[in-house]
Amino acid sequence: QVQLVESGGGLVQAGGSLRLSCAAPGSISTFNRMGWYRQAPENQRELVAWITSGGYSNYADSVKGRFTISRDNGKNTVYLQMNSLKPEDTASYYCNLHTWAGTDYWGKGTLVTVSS
Repeated sequence: QVQLVESGGGLVQAGGSLRLSCAAPGSISTFNRMGWYRQAPENQRELVAWITSGGYSNYADSVKGRFTISRDNGKNTVYLQMNSLKPEDTASYYCNLHTWAGTDYWGKGTLVTVSS
């Protein structure tokens, strides 16, 4: 079982910034990709961004230009830098690790609240 440890959520005013971190137990370079999903109350979980072992990244249209995903292989950690936050970004954010075998692992989630 892979345990992902998330941190960095909190309360911020609109226009502010937060950085989320997700630490994996082993070398993240051995996994297909890691990323972030979010789920607001009464909504389905949706993709925010992911980054592959080769460094290719993909973003949801709603966060392009505002969020940046990055990885530190030495620390086995993936980051999500969130700038220009909006109230509609309020959600629980979940770290995801997707293996080459097609298995998904999830963190417990970290809450991001953006006040207007």
